[in-house]
Amino acid sequence: MMKSRGLIIADEQKAINYLKVISYFRLANYLRPMEKDKETHLYKPNSYFDNAIDLYYFDKELRSIIFSAVQSIEIALRSKMIHHISLKYGAFWYMDASLFKDDNIFHQCLTLMKQELARSKEDFITEHKAKYTEPDMPPVWKTLEVTSFGTLSKLFCNLKDNSVKKIIAREFNLPQHLILESWVKCAVNLRNCLAHHARVWNRNYPTMPQLNGSFRGNWIKNTNLSMVKLYPQLCYLEYIHNQIHSNSNFKKRLDALLKEHPNVDIAAMGFPKDWKNEPLWK
Repeated sequence: MMKSRGLIIADEQKAINYLKVISYFRLANYLRPMEKDKETHLYKPNSYFDNAIDLYYFDKELRSIIFSAVQSIEIALRSKMIHHISLKYGAFWYMDASLFKDDNIFHQCLTLMKQELARSKEDFITEHKAKYTEPDMPPVWKTLEVTSFGTLSKLFCNLKDNSVKKIIAREFNLPQHLILESWVKCAVNLRNCLAHHARVWNRNYPTMPQLNGSFRGNWIKNTNLSMVKLYPQLCYLEYIHNQIHSNSNFKKRLDALLKEHPNVDIAAMGFPKDWKNEPLWK
């Protein structure tokens, strides 16, 4: 069927073997850029099945690189929230509605955290439940460790106290808390794509990061970008990962992957032509 629409398949048995482990509709995401007609699904001249496979494995490795960076951001944010907010408001601040801007979001977060605690099989949660009956939830340094990134993001953004959020933002070398809020929301959205093994390379991202500000670390000069594309997401990941890990390998892994797959169209990810000259990527 794909051959009849103009796709060149050099080794049919090899292609069949790939389709046994990668469903056609997953692979279709990587075949689609080669189509000249999106209705008839006819392929452009010199369209190769092997190119789609190469793009699939590129995207798979890209997801792995991104996941590692997002994971570091999630863990660092959790740690800093536990430390700084607890110093000011105590061990159970997440249960105090007066500290939050939106009461509905507060109660949603509390419900989700209770559900996550009920599901948790972590030893420190099990031991806490066996030893204590009041209050009905553990202190924040235990509770936030089993809280999802999405709930963590809502807790941070919903917190009234901008001064403590600014302290946390400064520890990520960011000028103010609104940029951190923007990036955390983006990272949660990105993490959701990764969790479902969805393609990331040429996806449009509805949650877009704030890029303008007085950054102290190496940043990008060109912020006139296609904001729905992946490149702006990679920029904030690289910046914040550098603040978390002095020996960050995010940029090296990304550069190595791009060199390994030279046929991948980086413009489809929103990369500008001069991206390698940016202070962030040098």
